[in-house]
Amino acid sequence: MSDDKIPQRPDGVGDSFFHGSAPRVEVEPTPAQPTTHTASPQQDPAMPGAVPPTTETVKHTVVKTKTKKAPVFLASFGGLVVGAVLVIALVMSGAFKITDSDVQATGGTSTQNIEIDAEDTTLAEVVAAKAQPSVVSISTTTSEGSGVGSGVVLDTDGNVLTNCHVIEGATELVVSMGGESYEAELVGEDSSSDLAVIRLKDVDSSKLTPIEIGDSDDLSVGEWVMAIGSPFGNEQSVSTGIVSALYRSTALPSTSGTSIYANMIQTDAAINPGNSGGALVNDNGELIGINSIIESYSGSSSGVGFAIPVNYAINIASQIIDGKTPVHPYLGVSLTSVNALSARANNLGATEGALVVAVSDGGPAADAGIQENDIITKIDGEQVTSADGLIIALREHEVGDKVTLTVVRDSKEREVEVTLGSDEALQTDQQDNSQGDASGNSMTEEEFLQYLEELMGRGSSSGFGQGGNLG
Repeated sequence: MSDDKIPQRPDGVGDSFFHGSAPRVEVEPTPAQPTTHTASPQQDPAMPGAVPPTTETVKHTVVKTKTKKAPVFLASFGGLVVGAVLVIALVMSGAFKITDSDVQATGGTSTQNIEIDAEDTTLAEVVAAKAQPSVVSISTTTSEGSGVGSGVVLDTDGNVLTNCHVIEGATELVVSMGGESYEAELVGEDSSSDLAVIRLKDVDSSKLTPIEIGDSDDLSVGEWVMAIGSPFGNEQSVSTGIVSALYRSTALPSTSGTSIYANMIQTDAAINPGNSGGALVNDNGELIGINSIIESYSGSSSGVGFAIPVNYAINIASQIIDGKTPVHPYLGVSLTSVNALSARANNLGATEGALVVAVSDGGPAADAGIQENDIITKIDGEQVTSADGLIIALREHEVGDKVTLTVVRDSKEREVEVTLGSDEALQTDQQDNSQGDASGNSMTEEEFLQYLEELMGRGSSSGFGQGGNLG
């Protein structure tokens, strides 16, 4: 599959994007010329040849037109009724609380006062007014240049959730919010899930509006959504659409390894370069996803965008903020993909699935009795067609979950129950070894790649890249 046909990250926009743009010219209105009325000098009646003044009477006819007031009244009344119904619906849904003087957005750690004109306010206007203050623009400086992405304010401590690929390699982070700019520092990142948390420096907590968190497990296909971010560097931009599909999954390589995107929310709301890390909100203005990747041939929005579900994203962010290493389900095997060609060449018992190349001692797979050369063809009854497919399916579970793997061994099929472990110890070992010691005993490139492969739960990469296709 060519690279231009797989999902892409809507990467940040660099300064070069704006070069060559036509300047914007403001045309001032032409000032009105003063009108001068020059009166003819009146002749003195006493002068010779003077013409006696005459008196001219001018009659004006005024025509009075009767206005039909009934249609105008009915149209105005109809507009008021529609606006009132909208406001009542929002109040009943719990999104807003009406007081004597204004309308307040409920939930979160701060109160937003939103003035609503019931006669002509739309749903999009109300949601944008509520959620926009919680979405920021992130400018990065790296050794290769600069870029722009987006982020979401989580709390009054200044923690901002974004994509890992937005801040990857950044030597300087600047956050724009409410017309002001703040320096930020990296709190932590998890490249495997493409999530990161940064924290604003020296910011007044009263200027922060934490976003209200929704429930991504409660979404339905066809539900109204809004994407908020900084596409092409245009801060505080909004676009609307619907939930096009749920449970989309893929894997994308990055400079720090491979990111697994599981159970993604698909939307047709426009997501472009610079939107990464921004918010996908529902009709209550609640965060339901972090906009992350797009399916596109051009690199810009084609109406197929994907967001990381908020329930998963907040779980990872909470671990990062608490100073913990984000953990993921761990099987303890190295894998490669099986296809018809490799099955025939190696006389395997299945034509598709994930072939176990190695089993880690003391890992969940070893404890369950999985052996080398086993071919995993199903997980909880769902077909597994590649190593990628198994990894993505595992990432959809939590540490401690029990899964049933269908395994082909010696051309015979059997079921094995496995309790998924945590990859925290493996990540710690990887970090310690990659740093080396004072004597220079650091990991070789081959050893480092092996650690990454074990971290992802796979071995050889022959099948990776094929499991990222989206239906």
